[in-house]
Amino acid sequence: MSINVLKKSLLAITVATSLVAATAVVAQPASSEKHAIKATELRQSVFKLLGSNMGTLGAMAKGKIPLDAVVVEKNATRIQQLSLMIADYTRTDTSKFNVKTEALAKVWQENDHFNKDIEKLTLASTTLIAAAKSNDESAIKKAIGGVGKTCGGCHNDFKKD
Repeated sequence: MSINVLKKSLLAITVATSLVAATAVVAQPASSEKHAIKATELRQSVFKLLGSNMGTLGAMAKGKIPLDAVVVEKNATRIQQLSLMIADYTRTDTSKFNVKTEALAKVWQENDHFNKDIEKLTLASTTLIAAAKSNDESAIKKAIGGVGKTCGGCHNDFKKD
């Protein structure tokens, strides 16, 4: 990776960390079942978009489709932007209502841990953006793995099997 790309990456990571800290919020309980259902639907929309973008990256990392640095950068940018929305779309604690969800109540009970996991995703996606800009296939695949690892870590702690 060139020095300029590395400097830009470090700056982007610093900015991303600041954004995550600024967007972290404390959860508030849903005021009604209707509110809980709507909050769940919106939250699930963010995670579906994350999965959609991650799916393409995973396929590239596994060699199932050709690696394309432009697509990697686009999807990594989307993942980074979505990561900054997770705190907002999980701020409504829906755990007291019978809503169809795979989210565990730990999302709201362990808010600091959850917010740290969001920050890890933001940083990993920022690193992937920089790797895509370098057009270094090895760095790109490693950075895709880093994003995948953060996704999996959060799934292990906060999502039903």
